[in-house]
Amino acid sequence: MMDERNLSAGITFVLLGFSEYPQLQVPLFLVFLAVYTVSVVGNLGMIVIIRINPKLHTPMYFFLRHLSFLDFCYSCIITPKLLEILVVDTRTISYVGCMMQFFFGCTLVITEMFMLAVMAYDRFAAVCNPLLYKVAMSPKLCSLLVAGTYTWGGMCSLTITHSLLELSCNSNIIHHFGCEYSAIVSASCSDSYSQMICFIISTLNEMCSLMIILASYIFLIVTIIKLPSAGGLQKAFSTCSSHRTTITMFHGVILLLYCVPNSRNSRLFIKFATVLYTVVIPMLNPLIYSLRNNAVKETIRKLVNTKMFSHPM
Repeated sequence: MMDERNLSAGITFVLLGFSEYPQLQVPLFLVFLAVYTVSVVGNLGMIVIIRINPKLHTPMYFFLRHLSFLDFCYSCIITPKLLEILVVDTRTISYVGCMMQFFFGCTLVITEMFMLAVMAYDRFAAVCNPLLYKVAMSPKLCSLLVAGTYTWGGMCSLTITHSLLELSCNSNIIHHFGCEYSAIVSASCSDSYSQMICFIISTLNEMCSLMIILASYIFLIVTIIKLPSAGGLQKAFSTCSSHRTTITMFHGVILLLYCVPNSRNSRLFIKFATVLYTVVIPMLNPLIYSLRNNAVKETIRKLVNTKMFSHPM
């Protein structure tokens, strides 16, 4: 077993990416570069805005800051390699680089699953018990919840990565633009038992995070229905609109990938679906939360005005 893993460590993999469409390499590079730039600026900007505006020092924005951090990290792990293989002739990645990309990518995805679940619980606490909200969601509890999501994501990813360490049974070609879950499983020499463990861990994480989200929203909706005024109902439900949009996009794409068989005919679809949650969604999240939030927009306006007046013509 150890000899096989040492042998695998010297392998270099070829990432095919979108090489079957050579005429689209440059346009795709420009599009993904623009998306990556917006994603990095948007997520870092969201972190800074939440940090400098005292009005945003609440549990909801504490979790949102960590969501932006996760999206920023995910973009930096996946997108640079995607951009590289679109413009170079040698589309390779080392065994160590592949496994590191897979481990950190998997950690961030699982962590974001439960970060969104924690944010759903936070909205439930804010709407269902507003008077005790700051007591219930104390800074200590918020820090523990965030630390728990990172720790759980790392532990699950370590188990999954360890189960799939043996790569490249017959070929060193990966039919993807990165070392993503479906691509790694296809290239892995691990036995069916190890792959089943990975599938069970992934499925349980998805199911548990969705159950927390659904339970939080069910209790939240029941509470909102009991509100005496329609205006209060609309206001209470509108506070969750950005979160609902985010979880719909994130979990929608992941569930879609679960339903698609990993076959030759579905490879292109899997690549574009993976682009959605690895490249596009990290860009959209800060836009969703900033465009629908007056406090964030006010902070952006103040920063822009300060910048303009500090540099007179």
